[in-house]
Amino acid sequence: MRTVSVLPVSVLPKTLKYLIISMKPAIAQVCTLLGSLETDVEDFAAGHCPAMELYWSKVETYLKEKTVSQLLDLLHEHSMDAPVASFQGGLLASQGGARREAWALFADRLRLCCELGVRTMVVQCDVPPPLDAETIDRVRVSLTDAARQAADCGVQIAIEPQATSAFANNIQTAAVLVSEVGSDSLGICLDVFHFYTGCSKYSDLNYLTTENLFHVQVSDLADVPREFAQDADRIMPGDGDIPLDPIVAHLRSIEYKQYVSLELLNPKLWQIPALQIGEIGMTALRRLLGQASMD
Repeated sequence: MRTVSVLPVSVLPKTLKYLIISMKPAIAQVCTLLGSLETDVEDFAAGHCPAMELYWSKVETYLKEKTVSQLLDLLHEHSMDAPVASFQGGLLASQGGARREAWALFADRLRLCCELGVRTMVVQCDVPPPLDAETIDRVRVSLTDAARQAADCGVQIAIEPQATSAFANNIQTAAVLVSEVGSDSLGICLDVFHFYTGCSKYSDLNYLTTENLFHVQVSDLADVPREFAQDADRIMPGDGDIPLDPIVAHLRSIEYKQYVSLELLNPKLWQIPALQIGEIGMTALRRLLGQASMD
């Protein structure tokens, strides 16, 4: 019997190595906010999209009339993975009734993650001003509690620095907070829009590692100063001015092999059918990730 020698991935040429250790493209449901969950699944699949980032409002609307089992059947029927769900806000710095409501919703969504097999939930770092020591302590406690609850459910929490947040509005601070908590269930979501329009610097990418980077969301901007950019200005990656190549290069350098989602909150694009968004979006993602020739 012949013996076949297999080289370890670490010694393969870089080009071949990147094809083996490959980032996985996905489309976020928020790209088609006006459409239904069923339509998203069917049309994204028809557009050759293998995975989608669930949007909680759509999931919860669907489950008002149908069951988790039916949703799982729908995903299975169309060979659609749903590894990530977003987003959960109001969790870190809220107080009183708003805090109780946010944490109750968080608990419900963790349960849904377990039932749906969703591995990662995106949580916004949406800390309002004014910022004081008490608020910072509350954020730290909230992250610790969120990580513990997520671990109990076998779910990962990816905190997303928001450009407008009074605290943790950049990659460096987010990485420090994640390190302080020290939980395998707490990491970072890199949203390129907030990265580019906020306080982060490209050198901050060095704080992102395979251990703490759980999810990536990409988009682009064109002819809009960073100071005035809004979510509604997001466009397809590669169609704008954001230097995306250094970001992708860093993801490759750390051998990131999780999901990269297209996330567009542009009302003009919401008018486009989900099938077309899926087709155009997957083409843009694969081109960005160097997978344009892949099936």
